[in-house]
Amino acid sequence: MNPKWREFLSAQGASCTNDQVRDFGNPAAERAAARDANILVDLNHFALIRATGADCETFLNGQLTNDVRRVDGAHSQLSAWCSPKGRMLTLFRIFRRHDALLLQLPASLRDDVLKRLRMYVLRAKVTLENADDAPIRFGIAGPDAPASLQVAAGTAPNAANDVSVSDGVMCARVPGIHPRFELLVEPDRASRLWTALRRGAVPVGAEAWTWHDIMAGIPTVLPPTSDAFIPQMANLDLIGGISFDKGCYTGQEIVARLHYRGRLKQRMYRTRIEVDTPPLPADSIYDATNPNQSAGSVVVAAAAPDGGYELLAVLHCDSVANGQLHLHQPAGPRLIIEPLPYALPV
Repeated sequence: MNPKWREFLSAQGASCTNDQVRDFGNPAAERAAARDANILVDLNHFALIRATGADCETFLNGQLTNDVRRVDGAHSQLSAWCSPKGRMLTLFRIFRRHDALLLQLPASLRDDVLKRLRMYVLRAKVTLENADDAPIRFGIAGPDAPASLQVAAGTAPNAANDVSVSDGVMCARVPGIHPRFELLVEPDRASRLWTALRRGAVPVGAEAWTWHDIMAGIPTVLPPTSDAFIPQMANLDLIGGISFDKGCYTGQEIVARLHYRGRLKQRMYRTRIEVDTPPLPADSIYDATNPNQSAGSVVVAAAAPDGGYELLAVLHCDSVANGQLHLHQPAGPRLIIEPLPYALPV
């Protein structure tokens, strides 16, 4: 985290762990604000990889599931990087900024992904580097977020994945139950913009942004689930994270075969559970009617405003139909299936 930005957030009341904002002093109120009000969230739990060079776009297009050529100054994009077996190693949100492509991913995966991705560069004219030095990134979400952004920054894109730039502030709209925006801001302006937006928003910890992702049905790949799921298992085909007509990329044969010829037996569902201890990525889920094998696993979880936890989990579709899903063991805490904001194929 930028040292001056960390100092600023601390003065605002932020409690940080490992450069991630945990909360601003009242976690329960912050969870309620995420559901009902306008919130401000520091996004340093994500990291950035900067990709530059004459072959940058071509190189990434041969690695990622989506068509990187469609990322421009007006559009961001979700795209996965897969193993040769077609399983997601990470999931990026990609921005174009100046002459670079910025790949946003969980900070806990950045070093491993950067090292591994560089191995594929070979003779391509591409430079991949840590871009956490700039810009400062934070998010705003809530019913009044567009109006607040228009006043404070002069811009607020209308549609999900659209990007606009005003006076050096890049604003990217992302899906959510409320209007939700990521801001990429030069360090010398970030504190002023945060202060202006705080007049109509509650500052909250990083988990609130994860909760919004869960409610929007957007997966997160973390170290325990890296190389675990084929993109369609995490519904990437339903949220615009895969191009089926752009040509070859690492893992493409598996992903395309499943799309055109396969029958998908697992999908990602939103679930809820009443427990005191947070479920962790890759925790096993069982079907009580078939207790001898796992029925799926947790993708990501976040504390819910009313208690308990909201989860995204990749589950066997037949087990979901049976309606008896339990965490950790066949007789463990019961999971309740909740609706996603998009329809799953029948």
